[in-house]
Amino acid sequence: MRRSAALALVLVSIVAVGCGTGHPAPLPGGAAADEMCAEHGVLEAVCTKCNPKLAAVFQAKGDWCAEHGFPESFCPICHPERGGRPAVEVAAGADEPPPDRLKVRLDSSKTAAIVGIETEKGRAVAGVESLVAPARLVYDAARHTLVNARSAGVIRAVLVDLGSAVRRGAPLVVLDSPEVGADRSRLAAARARVDVAQAQLERERALFADGITPRREVEQAENELAAARAEAEALEAAAKAVGPGGAAGQYTLEAPLAGVVVRRAASVGRQVDPEEVLLEIVDASVLWAEIDVPELRLGRVAVGDEVTLTFEALGTRAFGGRIASIAPEVDPRTRTAVARVRLDNADGALRANMYGRARIVPGGKGAGVEVPRAAVQRANGAEVVFVRLSDTLYETRRVITGARADGWIEITSGIARGEDVVTVGSFLLKTETLKGSIGAGCCAVE
Repeated sequence: MRRSAALALVLVSIVAVGCGTGHPAPLPGGAAADEMCAEHGVLEAVCTKCNPKLAAVFQAKGDWCAEHGFPESFCPICHPERGGRPAVEVAAGADEPPPDRLKVRLDSSKTAAIVGIETEKGRAVAGVESLVAPARLVYDAARHTLVNARSAGVIRAVLVDLGSAVRRGAPLVVLDSPEVGADRSRLAAARARVDVAQAQLERERALFADGITPRREVEQAENELAAARAEAEALEAAAKAVGPGGAAGQYTLEAPLAGVVVRRAASVGRQVDPEEVLLEIVDASVLWAEIDVPELRLGRVAVGDEVTLTFEALGTRAFGGRIASIAPEVDPRTRTAVARVRLDNADGALRANMYGRARIVPGGKGAGVEVPRAAVQRANGAEVVFVRLSDTLYETRRVITGARADGWIEITSGIARGEDVVTVGSFLLKTETLKGSIGAGCCAVE
């Protein structure tokens, strides 16, 4: 009993009940009208009618109006001039709200029970509406390629057609190029030069060993061989980039990846220029849905949110996925940002450029979460909620609030579903986080 009474005496200073006369100083961070208990006319956070456990705290301090059941210092009947608010002394310069994720530790596990701290889990907002937005399908850039001519020439054969399925490395188009023929001739000459230089170096080394030629001749032959090899290697790399060849200047374009030919601009006998696109190949086993999210709804959409897509051409069939990324910019014309969803398309039912509807179900941190109104405290212009991490440890979270109804407040940022938030006693924790305010010694701010 003595220990409980002692703790109560310590805890009571949290609420900083004033015993003097006159008007009390404002509460730290102010108290909005909706923070007052409309039924009893006192600050809801310290209303002993709504929170009976707080009565013992004030009684232990000797601050109690037995006639009306309120603390004597701000009893709304005895002291109507105080507006039902406890007096608080706030140091000058205490204009900064508590930082996000600031830790507040109680002195013992019994303290929470004595002061009457209660918690409740953040819950999914009842009737949260999913967001419906237009979507279009696009190819996966890593599974899409354009096949172009490597060197100017004439097409001699086209080995694939529209819709042809090709494997990686499969021959596609055969071309005849004078430039390729000239390069191959230079490559043959370079290889011959390498052979001559190699033979010359061997002779010079033999003569040097017999003392007939000086060392200088050997070094000159080595330099000649190195230059010949460098030229040959460069021409070989250029020939390899063009593709495998046949007679004279012919070369063959090969498929850089497995997929289906979706466009063909190649025809036999046509003269083509370097880098001219002849074929387009795609692997459509994976597509991406690009969803146009309205600017005003971006706050409710997060990476990882579930998405269901439907397409009129496919009837009632639905395709599911999760948002993989959200564009960092808003289109200045449409005022939308693009969210991307990866879709498996093993059966080929989906096709690029199809339009459909995406239904996004908010499920990320801070989306579709609501907490009791008593959990939200206003501190120096910011709204904060305290999350219970353990029996003695609590964490400050700065939050962004949304709609309010039936004693609950929607939280759009700062709290995840299922986290334990402090309801009764949140005002007491708030006072511990404010610079120069009414800290009690029962808590330690970390």
